[in-house]
Amino acid sequence: QVQLAEAGGRLVHSGGSLRLSCAASGRTSSYYAMAWFRQVPGKEREFVGSVSWHGGTTDYADTVKGRFSISKDSEENTMYLQMTNLKPEDTALYYCAARVGPRSNLRSDYHLWGQGTQVTVSS
Repeated sequence: QVQLAEAGGRLVHSGGSLRLSCAASGRTSSYYAMAWFRQVPGKEREFVGSVSWHGGTTDYADTVKGRFSISKDSEENTMYLQMTNLKPEDTALYYCAARVGPRSNLRSDYHLWGQGTQVTVSS
């Protein structure tokens, strides 16, 4: 059974940077893609970015493209989300997710989720 655990969320000032991590435990070789989503109360969980676990290719939402980047450490079974030039509208609960299949930006395609880590950007 694979489990995901996010870490790194905190309060940061607008324009600042932050790195989130998502540590996967268990048989991670079964999973082909991982992603970051975020959610604010009262809104749908939205796609942030994804990475192909074996190929390393990435994809990003337009709202974060050029500011956020995803990387992975295969030996440590950890995915990272480097966030720069943070804006108040980036405030959300950030989740990592995994799936058996190619990268996707659809929430419904991912069946394994972490508990989330809160990122708050002050203006």
